[in-house]
Order: sequence, then structure tokens, then C-alpha cells
Amino acid sequence: MPGAIYAEGLVKTFGDVKALDGVDLDVPEGTVLGLLGPNGAGKTTAVRVLTTLLQPDSGRAVVAGIDVLKHPNEVRRSIGLSGQFAAVDEYLTGRENLQMVGRLYQMSAATARKRAVELLERFSLADAADRTAKTYSGGMRRRLDLAAALVVSPPVMFMDEPTTGLDPRNRQALWEVIKELVHGGTTLLLTTQYLEEADHLADDICVVDHGRVIARGTSDQLKARTGGERVEVVVHTRDEITAAREVLSALGQGDVTVEDHTRKLTVPVTGGAKLLAEVIRDLDARNVEIDDIGLRRPTLDDVFLSLTGHHAEHEGDEGKGDSATPRRSRKTTKEAVK
Repeated sequence: MPGAIYAEGLVKTFGDVKALDGVDLDVPEGTVLGLLGPNGAGKTTAVRVLTTLLQPDSGRAVVAGIDVLKHPNEVRRSIGLSGQFAAVDEYLTGRENLQMVGRLYQMSAATARKRAVELLERFSLADAADRTAKTYSGGMRRRLDLAAALVVSPPVMFMDEPTTGLDPRNRQALWEVIKELVHGGTTLLLTTQYLEEADHLADDICVVDHGRVIARGTSDQLKARTGGERVEVVVHTRDEITAAREVLSALGQGDVTVEDHTRKLTVPVTGGAKLLAEVIRDLDARNVEIDDIGLRRPTLDDVFLSLTGHHAEHEGDEGKGDSATPRRSRKTTKEAVK
């Protein structure tokens, strides 16, 4: 039985560029799938196909039990979408933006007003409800955009790099909102460039490269494929390298690598911060003076280097696909609020 989001063999080409090259996805109901990859990997194109904004050249997709190609209007009534950039009308207030979305979904004016109040409270925007969106900070706009995607309480949500451009505090706040949403039973497909973000939010992760899913697994499984966590130590003098190597060999989970010119030693480990504390104690017991020590976790670049043999080059957005994104006219948005 296919999950709440299911795709089989999706192919989409823009001229000479194959944005999707046979993508398969299956997201069980009530779970989060993180679609991880650099710009240009095909993540946004996949989201646009699944949300009916683009038609694939070939393949099949089912969302909330509805065939995306055969019944696109029914799919749209069952999903929410938060794109890479906050799709809010900056000349309307936060309240008016949410009421407008409700009216576009054919809610009554009273129901749309009530839903707007609920969402403004939920996303900590009540104090700014009657300010125009152009006065909002980036984090506030992001929260308003996410609130707009939830006006109709969709069973399936798509979030395309929702925290891009946010500072750490706003990113953490948005993560908490997303977690609450999923705890309520929503199925979520999340695209991101950040392994840390997928680690915090996703039950399962698909790594995408050049339009293909090249790996899938939990965060821990992907980290294991890239060597997992590593302790890095920089000793004060070269004379201390031998003693430091012995300590790391005893506590690590693999070979110790040494960069003689920088006096840095690295070893794969398990145990996180607790293991790091042991390393520090043992180095101190051997009278090894250190200039720096740290626990390094795999990055997106590490994942790509391990899986593909090349670094995750940060290309431009999938530009040729951007033309498929609809734009609201000013007249339409103003009329919808009335």
C-alpha cells in the first residue's frame, strides 16, 4: 500500500537539463521525509511535480491517495505548500494574508477570519497581525507563509527549504513549529541543503544528486556511511603526536590520521560528547598539551563525497523550472480579502 506521498519513475527535462531522472519516493502517513541535496539537485522540481505545479515527462505520483496527474484539483485541496521564498503579499497585513488564503479555498468570510486568528496566535504573530507584511522580519514572513499553508489543515505538507536565510534563533523556532505539526498527524516532505535540519526533523532521508535518489536511510545510517563522528585534536608540539595517537587509538573506532604539518590528529568515534570528555581526560593524564579539540559531525559535503566521490557543488537554483511557479496578481489578492 503506497504511503501518503508516493512517486515512481518521475522524469522531468528542461531543454538539455534532466532535472528528474527516475525519482522514486514513498512517505508513510504521519512521517517526515527529508529530501537532501544541493541547489540544482532536483529537489524543488520534485516538489513542483508532487504539488501539481509541473507535469512530469513520465512517471507516476500519488498524494493523499489521489493520482496527481489524473486529479490535480483534488490533490490541491489535500495539501499545503511552503516554498523557498515566503509567498506573502507584502502590501496586506498578516491577518489579511491569512483571510485571503481562506477565501481562495472558498471558506466563508467568518470562517476565514476565525482561522486567521487561530493561526496568528499559534505562530506568535498576533501582536503583528494588523501590520503590513512588508514590515515583518524574515523569520516572521517565514512563519506567516507556513501559517498560510495550514489554513485548511492539510493532511499532507510540502516544505521547500523552509529555513533558508533564517538566523539560528528563527530556524530553531520554525523547527519547533514543524515538529508540532507532525505530532498532530501531518505527513511532511521537507527539502533542505542542511544535514543538521534533516537530522532534527526527518524520520527518513533521501539524498538527491543530479535528479536521482542516490541514497536513503535514517540520519544515523547516512552518518555511518560517511564515517560517523570524528574527534579532531591539535597538539601543541610535534613531540606530543605519538602520545596523542596512542590515546585516540585506544578510544576511537578506526585508524588515526595525522597531519604532521598542522599537528592535527583525527579518529572516527562513537559516543559523542561523553567520549570527547574521556579523550580530554586521557590526554591530560599523559600530559599532552592541546591547542584545539572538537567533535566533528558529518556535513552535507561529507555525505556527498562519501556517496558520489565528488563534493556537493552549490549550483544555482533549478532556474528553468522556476517559470512554473504561479504568481498572484495584485488585483486578485486584494479582491480575495474582501
